[in-house]
Amino acid sequence: MKNLPIGIQSFEKLRESDCLYVDKTEIIHRLITSGKVFFLSRPRRFGKSLLVSTLEAIFRGQKELFEGLWIEDKIDWTQLNHPVVRIDFGGINNKTTEDLKKDFENVILQIAHNYGITLTRTGAGSFAELITKMHTTTGQQVVVLIDEYDKAILDNITNMEVMEGNKNILHDFYQVLKATDEHLRFVFLTGVSKFSKVSIFSGLNSLRDITLNAQFATICGYTQTELEFYFDLYIDELAQEQECTKPEAIEKIKYWYDGYSWDGDSFVYNSFSTLVFFADKEFKDHWFATGSPTFIVNLLKEHNDIKSLLEPIHLPAEKFDGFDIQAIDPQMLMFQTGYLTIKKKEKNSFGEYRYTLGVPNEEVRRALTTNLFASYAVLHTSDTAMIRSQMMDELLEGNPQAFEGNLQALFAHIPYQLWSTDEKYYHSLLLLCLNMLGFKVEAEVSTDKGRIDAVWTWKERVVIAEVKYANKGKVEPLVKAALKQIHANKYYERYVGKEKRIALLAVAFTGKEIGCKIEEM
Repeated sequence: MKNLPIGIQSFEKLRESDCLYVDKTEIIHRLITSGKVFFLSRPRRFGKSLLVSTLEAIFRGQKELFEGLWIEDKIDWTQLNHPVVRIDFGGINNKTTEDLKKDFENVILQIAHNYGITLTRTGAGSFAELITKMHTTTGQQVVVLIDEYDKAILDNITNMEVMEGNKNILHDFYQVLKATDEHLRFVFLTGVSKFSKVSIFSGLNSLRDITLNAQFATICGYTQTELEFYFDLYIDELAQEQECTKPEAIEKIKYWYDGYSWDGDSFVYNSFSTLVFFADKEFKDHWFATGSPTFIVNLLKEHNDIKSLLEPIHLPAEKFDGFDIQAIDPQMLMFQTGYLTIKKKEKNSFGEYRYTLGVPNEEVRRALTTNLFASYAVLHTSDTAMIRSQMMDELLEGNPQAFEGNLQALFAHIPYQLWSTDEKYYHSLLLLCLNMLGFKVEAEVSTDKGRIDAVWTWKERVVIAEVKYANKGKVEPLVKAALKQIHANKYYERYVGKEKRIALLAVAFTGKEIGCKIEEM
Protein backbone atom coordinates (compact mmCIF):
# COMPACT_ATOMS: atom_id res chain seq x y z
CA MET A 1 0.00 0.00 0.00
CA LYS A 2 1.18 3.51 -0.77
CA ASN A 3 1.98 5.81 2.13
CA LEU A 4 -0.76 8.16 3.31
CA PRO A 5 0.27 11.80 2.68
CA ILE A 6 -0.85 13.15 6.07
CA GLY A 7 0.39 16.70 6.53
CA ILE A 8 2.09 16.79 3.10
CA GLN A 9 1.01 19.88 1.17
CA SER A 10 3.80 19.82 -1.42
CA PHE A 11 2.90 17.99 -4.62
CA GLU A 12 6.57 17.48 -5.42
CA LYS A 13 7.29 15.93 -2.01
CA LEU A 14 4.15 13.78 -2.22
CA ARG A 15 5.13 12.33 -5.59
CA GLU A 16 8.80 11.83 -4.74
CA SER A 17 7.85 10.08 -1.46
CA ASP A 18 5.64 7.56 -3.32
CA CYS A 19 2.58 8.68 -1.38
CA LEU A 20 -1.00 7.99 -2.37
CA TYR A 21 -2.32 10.73 -4.67
CA VAL A 22 -5.95 10.95 -5.71
CA ASP A 23 -5.59 12.13 -9.30
CA LYS A 24 -7.30 15.51 -9.71
CA THR A 25 -5.37 16.55 -12.81
CA GLU A 26 -8.31 16.18 -15.21
CA ILE A 27 -10.27 18.81 -13.26
CA ILE A 28 -7.13 20.95 -12.91
CA HIS A 29 -6.60 20.79 -16.68
CA ARG A 30 -10.18 21.97 -17.14
CA LEU A 31 -9.41 24.87 -14.80
CA ILE A 32 -6.20 26.11 -16.43
CA THR A 33 -7.68 25.91 -19.93
CA SER A 34 -10.94 27.73 -19.19
CA GLY A 35 -9.86 31.13 -17.94
CA LYS A 36 -7.24 33.30 -16.32
CA VAL A 37 -8.28 34.56 -12.88
CA PHE A 38 -10.02 32.24 -10.40
CA PHE A 39 -11.09 32.15 -6.78
CA LEU A 40 -11.97 29.00 -4.81
CA SER A 41 -13.37 28.89 -1.29
CA ARG A 42 -13.09 25.70 0.73
CA PRO A 43 -12.92 25.03 4.49
CA ARG A 44 -9.58 24.57 6.23
CA ARG A 45 -7.71 21.29 5.77
CA PHE A 46 -9.54 20.46 2.57
CA GLY A 47 -6.58 20.13 0.20
CA LYS A 48 -6.38 23.74 -1.02
CA SER A 49 -2.63 24.00 -0.41
CA LEU A 50 -1.93 20.74 -2.26
CA LEU A 51 -4.04 22.01 -5.16
CA VAL A 52 -1.99 25.24 -5.27
CA SER A 53 1.24 23.23 -5.15
CA THR A 54 0.01 21.01 -8.02
CA LEU A 55 -0.77 24.08 -10.11
CA GLU A 56 2.72 25.40 -9.41
CA ALA A 57 4.32 22.15 -10.58
CA ILE A 58 2.27 22.20 -13.81
CA PHE A 59 3.12 25.78 -14.71
CA ARG A 60 6.79 25.20 -13.91
CA GLY A 61 6.70 22.36 -16.43
CA GLN A 62 7.72 19.60 -13.98
CA LYS A 63 6.47 16.82 -16.27
CA GLU A 64 8.32 14.07 -14.40
CA LEU A 65 6.06 14.57 -11.37
CA PHE A 66 2.95 13.74 -13.42
CA GLU A 67 4.02 10.37 -14.77
CA GLY A 68 1.00 8.03 -14.84
CA LEU A 69 -1.50 10.79 -14.11
CA TRP A 70 -4.35 11.87 -16.40
CA ILE A 71 -2.66 15.11 -17.46
CA GLU A 72 0.67 13.54 -18.44
CA ASP A 73 -0.01 13.41 -22.18
CA LYS A 74 -2.74 16.05 -22.39
CA ILE A 75 -0.60 19.19 -22.54
CA ASP A 76 2.53 20.43 -24.32
CA TRP A 77 5.05 20.51 -21.49
CA THR A 78 7.63 22.30 -23.66
CA GLN A 79 5.46 25.42 -23.54
CA LEU A 80 5.28 25.40 -19.72
CA ASN A 81 8.08 27.11 -17.86
CA HIS A 82 6.35 30.09 -16.31
CA PRO A 83 7.79 32.13 -13.44
CA VAL A 84 5.59 31.57 -10.40
CA VAL A 85 4.74 33.90 -7.54
CA ARG A 86 3.35 31.68 -4.79
CA ILE A 87 2.25 33.36 -1.57
CA ASP A 88 0.96 31.35 1.38
CA PHE A 89 -0.63 33.58 4.00
CA GLY A 90 -0.64 30.64 6.39
CA GLY A 91 3.02 31.37 7.01
CA ILE A 92 2.79 35.16 7.23
CA ASN A 93 2.54 36.93 10.60
CA ASN A 94 -0.71 38.91 10.82
CA LYS A 95 -1.03 39.78 14.51
CA THR A 96 -0.56 43.44 13.69
CA THR A 97 -0.89 45.38 10.44
CA GLU A 98 2.82 46.23 10.56
CA ASP A 99 3.71 42.53 10.96
CA LEU A 100 1.57 41.66 7.95
CA LYS A 101 3.07 44.37 5.77
CA LYS A 102 6.63 43.53 6.76
CA ASP A 103 6.28 39.76 6.29
CA PHE A 104 4.44 40.18 2.99
CA GLU A 105 7.23 42.43 1.66
CA ASN A 106 9.86 39.92 2.83
CA VAL A 107 8.11 37.16 0.87
CA ILE A 108 8.16 39.37 -2.24
CA LEU A 109 11.87 40.11 -1.71
CA GLN A 110 12.69 36.40 -1.32
CA ILE A 111 10.90 35.49 -4.56
CA ALA A 112 12.74 38.31 -6.33
CA HIS A 113 16.06 37.02 -4.95
CA ASN A 114 15.27 33.49 -6.19
CA TYR A 115 14.86 34.89 -9.72
CA GLY A 116 17.91 37.15 -9.50
CA ILE A 117 15.75 40.27 -9.55
CA THR A 118 16.54 43.50 -7.67
CA LEU A 119 13.57 45.52 -6.44
CA THR A 120 13.69 49.27 -5.92
CA ARG A 121 10.14 49.89 -4.71
CA THR A 122 8.44 49.07 -1.39
CA GLY A 123 4.95 48.11 -0.25
CA ALA A 124 2.46 47.15 -2.93
CA GLY A 125 4.78 48.73 -5.48
CA SER A 126 7.33 45.98 -4.88
CA PHE A 127 4.72 43.37 -5.83
CA ALA A 128 3.98 45.17 -9.11
CA GLU A 129 7.69 45.58 -9.84
CA LEU A 130 8.31 41.88 -9.17
CA ILE A 131 5.60 40.72 -11.60
CA THR A 132 6.74 43.11 -14.34
CA LYS A 133 10.43 42.19 -14.06
CA MET A 134 9.72 38.44 -13.86
CA HIS A 135 7.92 38.72 -17.21
CA THR A 136 10.51 40.86 -18.91
CA THR A 137 13.54 38.87 -17.70
CA THR A 138 12.13 35.39 -18.47
CA GLY A 139 10.01 36.23 -21.49
CA GLN A 140 7.15 34.23 -19.97
CA GLN A 141 3.99 35.60 -18.40
CA VAL A 142 3.76 35.20 -14.64
CA VAL A 143 1.57 32.79 -12.67
CA VAL A 144 0.34 34.10 -9.30
CA LEU A 145 -0.90 31.59 -6.74
CA ILE A 146 -2.23 32.90 -3.43
CA ASP A 147 -3.13 30.44 -0.69
CA GLU A 148 -5.31 31.43 2.29
CA TYR A 149 -5.76 34.96 0.99
CA ASP A 150 -8.17 35.76 3.85
CA LYS A 151 -6.21 34.40 6.83
CA ALA A 152 -5.07 37.85 7.96
CA ILE A 153 -8.74 38.86 8.18
CA LEU A 154 -10.18 35.68 9.70
CA ASP A 155 -7.47 35.45 12.36
CA ASN A 156 -8.41 38.92 13.59
CA ILE A 157 -12.18 38.78 13.11
CA THR A 158 -12.74 39.65 16.79
CA ASN A 159 -10.22 42.53 16.68
CA MET A 160 -11.80 45.13 14.42
CA GLU A 161 -8.84 47.54 14.41
CA VAL A 162 -6.27 44.97 13.29
CA MET A 163 -8.73 43.37 10.89
CA GLU A 164 -9.45 46.70 9.18
CA GLY A 165 -5.75 47.48 8.91
CA ASN A 166 -4.96 44.08 7.45
CA LYS A 167 -7.87 44.41 5.03
CA ASN A 168 -6.44 47.67 3.70
CA ILE A 169 -2.96 46.18 3.28
CA LEU A 170 -4.36 43.23 1.32
CA HIS A 171 -6.53 45.52 -0.80
CA ASP A 172 -3.47 47.50 -1.91
CA PHE A 173 -1.51 44.39 -2.81
CA TYR A 174 -4.35 42.67 -4.64
CA GLN A 175 -5.02 45.81 -6.72
CA VAL A 176 -1.60 45.19 -8.25
CA LEU A 177 -3.05 42.16 -10.08
CA LYS A 178 -5.31 44.47 -12.07
CA ALA A 179 -2.54 46.90 -12.93
CA THR A 180 -0.18 44.13 -14.11
CA ASP A 181 -2.76 42.14 -16.06
CA GLU A 182 -0.73 42.09 -19.31
CA HIS A 183 2.12 40.35 -17.49
CA LEU A 184 -0.05 37.58 -16.03
CA ARG A 185 -0.76 34.12 -17.47
CA PHE A 186 -2.84 32.71 -14.62
CA VAL A 187 -4.04 33.86 -11.19
CA PHE A 188 -5.53 31.57 -8.55
CA LEU A 189 -6.64 32.55 -5.05
CA THR A 190 -7.91 30.24 -2.33
CA GLY A 191 -9.40 30.97 1.06
CA VAL A 192 -12.09 29.98 3.50
CA SER A 193 -14.38 32.96 2.92
CA LYS A 194 -15.35 35.26 0.12
CA PHE A 195 -15.81 38.64 1.76
CA SER A 196 -18.20 41.25 0.42
CA LYS A 197 -17.65 44.94 1.11
CA VAL A 198 -13.91 44.37 1.43
CA SER A 199 -12.95 45.57 -2.06
CA ILE A 200 -10.33 42.86 -2.39
CA PHE A 201 -11.98 41.26 -5.40
CA SER A 202 -13.28 44.41 -7.06
CA GLY A 203 -9.96 45.14 -8.71
CA LEU A 204 -9.42 41.74 -10.28
CA ASN A 205 -10.20 41.59 -13.99
CA SER A 206 -12.61 38.84 -15.08
CA LEU A 207 -12.43 37.02 -11.76
CA ARG A 208 -14.35 33.72 -11.78
CA ASP A 209 -15.53 32.49 -8.42
CA ILE A 210 -15.68 28.71 -8.92
CA THR A 211 -16.69 27.91 -5.34
CA LEU A 212 -20.21 26.73 -6.30
CA ASN A 213 -19.39 25.78 -9.89
CA ALA A 214 -20.45 22.19 -10.64
CA GLN A 215 -17.47 21.73 -13.03
CA PHE A 216 -15.08 22.14 -10.12
CA ALA A 217 -17.20 20.79 -7.25
CA THR A 218 -14.85 17.84 -6.63
CA ILE A 219 -11.50 19.58 -7.20
CA CYS A 220 -10.83 19.20 -3.46
CA GLY A 221 -11.88 16.25 -1.30
CA TYR A 222 -12.53 12.66 -2.38
CA THR A 223 -15.61 11.39 -4.22
CA GLN A 224 -17.14 8.02 -3.33
CA THR A 225 -15.66 6.49 -6.47
CA GLU A 226 -12.21 7.87 -5.66
CA LEU A 227 -12.40 6.64 -2.08
CA GLU A 228 -13.29 3.07 -3.09
CA PHE A 229 -10.64 2.97 -5.85
CA TYR A 230 -7.61 4.63 -4.25
CA PHE A 231 -8.20 3.39 -0.69
CA ASP A 232 -9.36 -0.11 -1.64
CA LEU A 233 -6.65 -1.95 0.31
CA TYR A 234 -7.14 0.30 3.34
CA ILE A 235 -10.87 -0.48 3.30
CA ASP A 236 -10.12 -4.21 3.14
CA GLU A 237 -7.83 -3.85 6.14
CA LEU A 238 -10.46 -1.88 8.05
CA ALA A 239 -13.22 -4.41 7.35
CA GLN A 240 -10.98 -7.17 8.66
CA GLU A 241 -10.16 -5.25 11.83
CA GLN A 242 -13.79 -4.23 12.43
CA GLU A 243 -14.99 -7.76 11.69
CA CYS A 244 -17.56 -6.56 9.18
CA THR A 245 -18.15 -6.88 5.45
CA LYS A 246 -16.51 -4.47 3.03
CA PRO A 247 -19.85 -2.81 2.06
CA GLU A 248 -20.60 -2.32 5.78
CA ALA A 249 -17.19 -0.70 6.29
CA ILE A 250 -17.73 1.61 3.31
CA GLU A 251 -21.17 2.63 4.58
CA LYS A 252 -19.81 3.51 8.00
CA ILE A 253 -16.92 5.54 6.55
CA LYS A 254 -19.44 7.38 4.38
CA TYR A 255 -21.71 8.12 7.36
CA TRP A 256 -18.82 9.61 9.32
CA TYR A 257 -16.75 11.53 6.75
CA ASP A 258 -18.66 12.01 3.46
CA GLY A 259 -21.36 14.60 2.78
CA TYR A 260 -19.64 17.83 1.69
CA SER A 261 -21.02 19.46 -1.45
CA TRP A 262 -20.81 22.80 -3.21
CA ASP A 263 -23.31 22.08 -5.97
CA GLY A 264 -25.87 19.88 -4.18
CA ASP A 265 -25.16 17.03 -6.58
CA SER A 266 -21.54 15.90 -6.17
CA PHE A 267 -20.48 14.93 -2.64
CA VAL A 268 -16.97 14.51 -1.29
CA TYR A 269 -15.10 13.36 1.79
CA ASN A 270 -12.92 15.72 3.81
CA SER A 271 -9.45 14.67 2.65
CA PHE A 272 -7.72 15.35 5.99
CA SER A 273 -10.25 13.38 8.06
CA THR A 274 -10.17 10.51 5.58
CA LEU A 275 -6.37 10.22 5.62
CA VAL A 276 -6.13 10.38 9.42
CA PHE A 277 -8.99 7.92 9.75
CA PHE A 278 -7.29 5.33 7.56
CA ALA A 279 -4.07 5.83 9.51
CA ASP A 280 -5.72 5.47 12.94
CA LYS A 281 -8.66 3.23 11.94
CA GLU A 282 -10.77 4.94 14.57
CA PHE A 283 -14.20 6.46 13.95
CA LYS A 284 -13.97 9.80 15.73
CA ASP A 285 -13.52 13.51 15.18
CA HIS A 286 -10.29 14.22 13.31
CA TRP A 287 -10.97 17.47 11.40
CA PHE A 288 -12.95 19.47 13.97
CA ALA A 289 -10.44 18.80 16.75
CA THR A 290 -7.58 20.35 14.75
CA GLY A 291 -9.27 23.74 14.44
CA SER A 292 -10.45 26.42 16.83
CA PRO A 293 -14.23 26.01 16.98
CA THR A 294 -14.63 28.33 19.99
CA PHE A 295 -15.65 31.29 17.85
CA ILE A 296 -18.28 29.25 15.96
CA VAL A 297 -19.64 27.75 19.17
CA ASN A 298 -19.87 31.15 20.87
CA LEU A 299 -21.59 32.65 17.84
CA LEU A 300 -24.20 29.87 17.73
CA LYS A 301 -24.74 30.25 21.45
CA GLU A 302 -25.07 34.03 21.15
CA HIS A 303 -27.67 33.71 18.38
CA ASN A 304 -29.28 30.65 20.00
CA ASP A 305 -28.97 29.08 16.55
CA ILE A 306 -29.19 25.41 17.49
CA LYS A 307 -31.69 24.98 14.66
CA SER A 308 -28.75 25.20 12.21
CA LEU A 309 -27.54 21.86 13.50
CA LEU A 310 -30.82 20.03 13.45
CA GLU A 311 -32.98 21.12 10.53
CA PRO A 312 -32.45 21.88 6.84
CA ILE A 313 -31.82 25.57 6.11
CA HIS A 314 -33.18 27.10 2.92
CA LEU A 315 -31.29 30.07 1.47
CA PRO A 316 -31.52 32.06 -1.79
CA ALA A 317 -28.54 32.11 -4.17
CA GLU A 318 -27.67 35.75 -3.43
CA LYS A 319 -26.75 34.77 0.14
CA PHE A 320 -23.63 33.13 -1.30
CA ASP A 321 -22.33 36.18 -3.14
CA GLY A 322 -20.17 37.33 -0.26
CA PHE A 323 -19.69 37.43 3.47
CA ASP A 324 -20.13 40.72 5.32
CA ILE A 325 -17.65 40.86 8.20
CA GLN A 326 -19.48 43.86 9.68
CA ALA A 327 -22.67 41.84 10.22
CA ILE A 328 -21.81 38.19 10.70
CA ASP A 329 -24.44 35.73 9.51
CA PRO A 330 -23.97 32.53 11.58
CA GLN A 331 -25.35 30.28 8.86
CA MET A 332 -23.05 31.63 6.15
CA LEU A 333 -20.06 31.55 8.48
CA MET A 334 -20.84 27.92 9.28
CA PHE A 335 -21.13 27.13 5.57
CA GLN A 336 -17.88 28.79 4.62
CA THR A 337 -15.98 27.19 7.48
CA GLY A 338 -17.33 23.70 6.72
CA TYR A 339 -19.81 23.13 9.54
CA LEU A 340 -22.71 23.33 7.08
CA THR A 341 -22.75 22.23 3.46
CA ILE A 342 -25.09 22.27 0.46
CA LYS A 343 -27.44 19.29 0.51
CA LYS A 344 -29.63 20.34 -2.40
CA LYS A 345 -29.80 22.99 -5.13
CA GLU A 346 -33.11 23.63 -6.89
CA LYS A 347 -35.01 26.27 -8.83
CA ASN A 348 -38.18 27.91 -7.55
CA SER A 349 -41.18 28.80 -9.74
CA PHE A 350 -39.44 32.03 -10.83
CA GLY A 351 -36.37 30.17 -12.05
CA GLU A 352 -34.26 31.38 -9.13
CA TYR A 353 -31.90 28.98 -7.41
CA ARG A 354 -32.44 28.01 -3.79
CA TYR A 355 -30.00 26.07 -1.67
CA THR A 356 -30.67 23.70 1.22
CA LEU A 357 -27.91 23.53 3.82
CA GLY A 358 -27.27 20.91 6.46
CA VAL A 359 -24.50 19.46 8.64
CA PRO A 360 -22.28 17.35 6.33
CA ASN A 361 -21.67 14.20 8.34
CA GLU A 362 -21.45 12.46 11.72
CA GLU A 363 -17.96 13.76 12.47
CA VAL A 364 -19.00 17.40 12.27
CA ARG A 365 -22.43 16.92 13.82
CA ARG A 366 -21.18 15.03 16.85
CA ALA A 367 -18.18 17.29 17.48
CA LEU A 368 -20.17 20.50 17.05
CA THR A 369 -23.10 19.44 19.23
CA THR A 370 -20.76 18.12 21.94
CA ASN A 371 -18.78 21.37 22.00
CA LEU A 372 -21.92 23.50 21.93
CA PHE A 373 -23.65 21.62 24.74
CA ALA A 374 -20.42 21.64 26.76
CA SER A 375 -20.38 25.41 26.33
CA TYR A 376 -23.98 25.73 27.55
CA ALA A 377 -23.44 23.35 30.47
CA VAL A 378 -19.98 24.76 31.35
CA LEU A 379 -18.48 21.30 31.11
CA HIS A 380 -15.26 20.10 29.53
CA THR A 381 -15.92 18.39 26.20
CA SER A 382 -14.36 15.16 27.50
CA ASP A 383 -16.90 15.09 30.37
CA THR A 384 -19.74 15.77 27.93
CA ALA A 385 -18.52 13.00 25.64
CA MET A 386 -18.41 10.53 28.53
CA ILE A 387 -21.97 11.40 29.64
CA ARG A 388 -23.10 11.16 26.01
CA SER A 389 -21.72 7.64 25.72
CA GLN A 390 -23.43 6.59 28.96
CA MET A 391 -26.78 8.06 27.93
CA MET A 392 -26.66 6.42 24.52
CA ASP A 393 -26.10 3.01 26.11
CA GLU A 394 -28.89 3.66 28.63
CA LEU A 395 -31.39 4.52 25.90
CA LEU A 396 -30.48 1.60 23.67
CA GLU A 397 -30.39 -0.92 26.51
CA GLY A 398 -33.62 0.31 28.08
CA ASN A 399 -32.36 1.78 31.36
CA PRO A 400 -34.74 4.77 31.75
CA GLN A 401 -33.90 5.59 35.38
CA ALA A 402 -30.18 6.03 34.66
CA PHE A 403 -30.95 8.01 31.49
CA GLU A 404 -33.30 10.35 33.36
CA GLY A 405 -30.63 10.92 36.03
CA ASN A 406 -27.95 11.81 33.47
CA LEU A 407 -30.29 14.10 31.55
CA GLN A 408 -31.16 15.98 34.73
CA ALA A 409 -27.48 16.17 35.67
CA LEU A 410 -26.55 17.64 32.29
CA PHE A 411 -29.19 20.37 32.47
CA ALA A 412 -28.31 21.10 36.10
CA HIS A 413 -24.85 22.22 34.96
CA ILE A 414 -26.25 25.09 32.90
CA PRO A 415 -25.68 28.37 34.80
CA TYR A 416 -28.83 30.06 36.05
CA GLN A 417 -28.21 33.25 34.05
CA LEU A 418 -28.45 31.29 30.78
CA TRP A 419 -31.93 29.99 31.51
CA SER A 420 -34.80 31.56 29.62
CA THR A 421 -38.55 32.03 29.94
CA ASP A 422 -39.02 30.96 26.32
CA GLU A 423 -40.23 27.39 25.83
CA LYS A 424 -38.43 27.25 22.48
CA TYR A 425 -35.15 27.63 24.37
CA TYR A 426 -35.78 24.36 26.22
CA HIS A 427 -36.89 22.63 23.05
CA SER A 428 -33.58 23.69 21.49
CA LEU A 429 -31.52 22.47 24.44
CA LEU A 430 -33.24 19.10 24.48
CA LEU A 431 -32.84 18.77 20.72
CA LEU A 432 -29.16 19.60 21.08
CA CYS A 433 -28.70 17.11 23.90
CA LEU A 434 -30.35 14.18 22.11
CA ASN A 435 -28.71 15.11 18.82
CA MET A 436 -25.38 14.95 20.65
CA LEU A 437 -26.06 11.29 21.42
CA GLY A 438 -25.88 10.42 17.73
CA PHE A 439 -29.57 10.13 16.90
CA LYS A 440 -31.05 11.32 13.62
CA VAL A 441 -33.29 14.19 14.70
CA GLU A 442 -36.62 15.35 13.30
CA ALA A 443 -37.99 18.40 15.07
CA GLU A 444 -41.69 19.38 15.16
CA VAL A 445 -42.92 16.34 13.23
CA SER A 446 -46.50 16.84 12.03
CA THR A 447 -49.08 14.06 12.30
CA ASP A 448 -52.82 13.96 11.60
CA LYS A 449 -53.45 14.52 15.33
CA GLY A 450 -50.90 17.18 16.19
CA ARG A 451 -47.23 18.04 16.11
CA ILE A 452 -44.53 16.01 17.89
CA ASP A 453 -41.84 18.16 19.51
CA ALA A 454 -39.09 15.79 18.35
CA VAL A 455 -38.39 12.28 17.11
CA TRP A 456 -34.97 10.60 17.30
CA THR A 457 -34.09 7.44 15.42
CA TRP A 458 -31.07 5.17 15.76
CA LYS A 459 -31.13 1.86 13.91
CA GLU A 460 -34.10 -0.01 15.48
CA ARG A 461 -34.62 2.55 18.26
CA VAL A 462 -37.17 5.42 18.06
CA VAL A 463 -37.58 8.06 20.79
CA ILE A 464 -40.66 10.29 20.69
CA ALA A 465 -40.33 13.38 22.86
CA GLU A 466 -42.63 16.06 24.23
CA VAL A 467 -41.34 19.10 26.11
CA LYS A 468 -43.31 21.25 28.58
CA TYR A 469 -42.37 24.48 30.29
CA ALA A 470 -43.91 26.64 33.03
CA ASN A 471 -42.57 29.68 34.88
CA LYS A 472 -43.47 28.20 38.26
CA GLY A 473 -45.16 25.25 39.94
CA LYS A 474 -44.28 21.60 40.36
CA VAL A 475 -42.47 19.75 37.62
CA GLU A 476 -44.16 16.33 38.04
CA PRO A 477 -47.62 17.39 36.78
CA LEU A 478 -45.98 18.79 33.64
CA VAL A 479 -44.12 15.54 33.03
CA LYS A 480 -47.40 13.63 33.32
CA ALA A 481 -49.13 16.12 31.00
CA ALA A 482 -46.40 15.66 28.37
CA LEU A 483 -46.67 11.89 28.54
CA LYS A 484 -50.48 12.09 28.44
CA GLN A 485 -50.30 14.27 25.30
CA ILE A 486 -48.14 11.69 23.51
CA HIS A 487 -50.64 8.95 24.33
CA ALA A 488 -53.74 11.05 23.62
CA ASN A 489 -52.50 12.00 20.17
CA LYS A 490 -50.95 8.59 19.51
CA TYR A 491 -47.74 10.16 18.22
CA TYR A 492 -46.18 6.69 18.11
CA GLU A 493 -48.71 5.24 15.62
CA ARG A 494 -46.65 5.90 12.51
CA TYR A 495 -43.70 3.91 13.95
CA VAL A 496 -45.65 0.86 15.16
CA GLY A 497 -45.15 -2.32 13.12
CA LYS A 498 -41.84 -1.19 11.61
CA GLU A 499 -39.68 -3.43 13.81
CA LYS A 500 -38.75 -0.42 15.91
CA ARG A 501 -38.28 -0.27 19.67
CA ILE A 502 -40.29 2.78 20.70
CA ALA A 503 -39.61 4.91 23.78
CA LEU A 504 -41.74 7.87 24.86
CA LEU A 505 -39.77 10.70 26.47
CA ALA A 506 -41.52 13.42 28.49
CA VAL A 507 -39.38 16.35 29.67
CA ALA A 508 -40.60 19.30 31.75
CA PHE A 509 -39.03 22.49 33.07
CA THR A 510 -40.38 24.77 35.78
CA GLY A 511 -37.93 27.54 36.38
CA LYS A 512 -34.67 25.69 37.01
CA GLU A 513 -36.32 22.44 38.06
CA ILE A 514 -36.13 19.61 35.54
CA GLY A 515 -38.16 16.44 35.34
CA CYS A 516 -38.26 13.64 32.80
CA LYS A 517 -39.83 10.26 32.29
CA ILE A 518 -39.18 7.50 29.77
CA GLU A 519 -41.82 4.93 28.98
CA GLU A 520 -41.06 1.86 26.89
CA MET A 521 -43.74 0.59 24.51
